[in-house]
Amino acid sequence: MTKVMIVDDDATMASLLTTLLRLEGYEVVEGLPRDGVLETARREKPELVLMDVFLTGADGIELLRQMKDSPDLTHIPVVMSSGMDVSDRCLAEGAEAFLLKPYNPDQLTGILRESMGESSKSRRARHGS
Repeated sequence: MTKVMIVDDDATMASLLTTLLRLEGYEVVEGLPRDGVLETARREKPELVLMDVFLTGADGIELLRQMKDSPDLTHIPVVMSSGMDVSDRCLAEGAEAFLLKPYNPDQLTGILRESMGESSKSRRARHGS
């Protein structure tokens, strides 16, 4: 079972994403800034991280940069998401993909599958509908 780590400080959004991804057959763990996202990733060893850009008490882009600068985490694909189109910044910092909120479940699961199957050289942005 593929393990996805969700990093989102909105409890409702995290719960919805957890439910959706579990229904799709993923194992889901949550990583919150207050708990240490990098430490959680090291402990849980997810195959992919789905992370919001704007987090209470943390900057998702900075967390992405730290993950990509860490030799033991750099291989983990990261999909960034936000209600603001900051896709260029996220992709430049090493994200596999970017999802603009709102997005539908098919867009989410599609981009997760693509991100786990493609190299970081083929980064892309997806806009919600």
